[in-house]
Amino acid sequence: MSTSSHPASSSDAPVHGRTLIVTGGSRGIGAAVSRAAARSGYRVCINYHNGAEAAERLAGDIAACGGEAFAWQADTADEHAVIALFDEVTRRYGPVTDLVNNAGVSGGSTRLADLDAAVLGRTLAVNVMGYFLCCREAVRRMSTQRGGAGGRIVNVSSVAATHGSAGRRVHYAASKGAVDTLTVGLAKEVAREGIRVNAVSPGLVFTDFNEPGRVERLADEVPIGRGASPEEIANAILWLLNGDSAYVLGANLVVSGGR
Repeated sequence: MSTSSHPASSSDAPVHGRTLIVTGGSRGIGAAVSRAAARSGYRVCINYHNGAEAAERLAGDIAACGGEAFAWQADTADEHAVIALFDEVTRRYGPVTDLVNNAGVSGGSTRLADLDAAVLGRTLAVNVMGYFLCCREAVRRMSTQRGGAGGRIVNVSSVAATHGSAGRRVHYAASKGAVDTLTVGLAKEVAREGIRVNAVSPGLVFTDFNEPGRVERLADEVPIGRGASPEEIANAILWLLNGDSAYVLGANLVVSGGR
């Protein structure tokens, strides 16, 4: 019985020596990803927009445990800031090999009829434009057609894109619907350029992204009966970055406790 071979790519490369950007990496899911990735041997750029103290503290904690990490401020909705982010990571660590698109805003809890246009604009700017810009810069650097060695992108979406978040966050849910479509389309577009693109869709997670008490209040909507820890979401993201998932492409891994 013959076996087919496949071209080597960084999708199967060892973790050590790989460089990961985590947008929104200083808190919540992003911080859990940053810690787990550093423990696995990644060199990590912890991107943040606000909260420099938390980002620098996390980078220091990682370094104290023997990992490599640095914090870098950038508003991912700003094209020039995103380009500068990727350039700085390349300058410090070499080519970017992995990206976790995690930076996001909820836009608050409101019915659509009461939604402020400025809030909607910012939600779409960060959650949609920011993801597109970061994916674009990652592809420009990773694509084997552009001289790169391939890589992996994981977009953090939400189950809200499926259930719509009626009466709460329709605007946020719609922005995550765009992320889902981006993930599928881009995955197909760059698969033969050595880049794997996937998404993770968390449900209710215990982070400050949710106002106090929200996860507990909505826990009855979750079949498993509770919210998730950031680490549980990070585990799924790290799996999509490693070689065990090398044949997974354009997938949306739902980590929601059945919600």
